[in-house]
Amino acid sequence: MAGTSGGRPSVYPTLLYADAKAAIKQLTEAFGFTALAVYEGEDGSVGHAELAQGNGVVMLGSKGTGSTFDKAMKDAGTTGVYVVVADVDAHHRRAVEQGTEILMPPTDQDYGSRDYMARDLEGNVWSFGTYTPEMKA
Repeated sequence: MAGTSGGRPSVYPTLLYADAKAAIKQLTEAFGFTALAVYEGEDGSVGHAELAQGNGVVMLGSKGTGSTFDKAMKDAGTTGVYVVVADVDAHHRRAVEQGTEILMPPTDQDYGSRDYMARDLEGNVWSFGTYTPEMKA
């Protein structure tokens, strides 16, 4: 499993918010998270943000962006989980062999990651990929 050294966790809760900017403000100002990265779309929506607390990171974004993750989360609540894996394609093959519902096949992302997305038996959305946000000391 990748992401277990160099200050990088290997499991990341992922959240969607109707007002992601307000969520970032509350998480940083009220709960003491540190914003590591915030990427906004041209329309002002938050496409992706990373916030750290202790040795953990949450990733979040705006609802209604139309992204694959946004669509997958439509009926699944607001939370998903991102897990770092060393070999996305091999991990995907194993999931397919076990009959897992795949929401997005392995896909190269603009930010350098290779990810795929699946739904578990209870409807939760799991993303597996190579991206590991770095936590600076």
